Amino acid sequence: MKLVFAGTPEVAVPALDALIASGRHEVAAVVTRPDATAGRGRKLVASPVAERAVAAGIEVLKPARPRDEDFLDRLREIDPDCCPVVAYGALLPKAALDVPARGWVNLHFSLLPAWRGAAPVQHAVMAGDEVTGASTFLIEQGLDSGPVYGVVTEEIRPADTSGDLLGRLAVSGAGLLVATMDGIADGRLSARPQPAEGVTIAPKLTVEDAAVDWNTPALRVDRLIRGCTPAPGAWTLIGGERLKLGPVAPVPERTDLAPGELSVGKNAVLVGTGSHAVLLGDVQPQGKKRMPAADWSRGTHLPAGTVLGR
Repeated sequence: MKLVFAGTPEVAVPALDALIASGRHEVAAVVTRPDATAGRGRKLVASPVAERAVAAGIEVLKPARPRDEDFLDRLREIDPDCCPVVAYGALLPKAALDVPARGWVNLHFSLLPAWRGAAPVQHAVMAGDEVTGASTFLIEQGLDSGPVYGVVTEEIRPADTSGDLLGRLAVSGAGLLVATMDGIADGRLSARPQPAEGVTIAPKLTVEDAAVDWNTPALRVDRLIRGCTPAPGAWTLIGGERLKLGPVAPVPERTDLAPGELSVGKNAVLVGTGSHAVLLGDVQPQGKKRMPAADWSRGTHLPAGTVLGR
């Protein structure tokens, strides 16, 4: 089939690579979000998908809005058979959805209908799910509600961050997307409606969502921090300033610390929760680099009775 691939972040690159390498399909163009400012110099930078497409000699379309007539006209000129999508980042209007004869097929990183929305992997980790996966489905006007072509499953490991899990799903999902394109091209694959039961929503996480509540049990603290790593990044307050937090480890034998209370040792920093203590991993004070919590505590000279979250 002739394809127009839509995607923006690094997690979409494995799928683009897999489609290019498949040998069965022509990636005629790529649609991605416009260049965005990044880094200290705030220079305009192309998306990872745009950079990969340019390197492969593929035409890149960067509409400010997918409903822009210039973009829609070019899409009609290309006349793709199908448009695979991975984390594009903008809503597609009906005028765009109607262009490819075989529709727009999205690779979504959950087992639909679970975790429809912008942050399925983060929410799966935060909810304590043991298994997740990726699904390919035909895009409709509703939120991730279209009929499903296929799925792959992935175990969520006890120490997985959302970044770890998303990295694995990007690879396995790329294979699923190619297999879906093959099946559609051959006419042997049809999409099945999602079940009405089991629908959960995964909205984009805000910085406020990533604030740790030390009054909650250690298990919930652990899941929140892993789910928010690397983005938007879990944090707490100390002395009124934000302290970013990397993943923690449970210390079930320490139940004597109040929620948020620090216990500083020579090589370890513990903090109390609503159940038992956790061992802090890496931390990042405001305006400084990431560092092990023990190094941070030595340099900060924390007084006895210091409590996080204030």
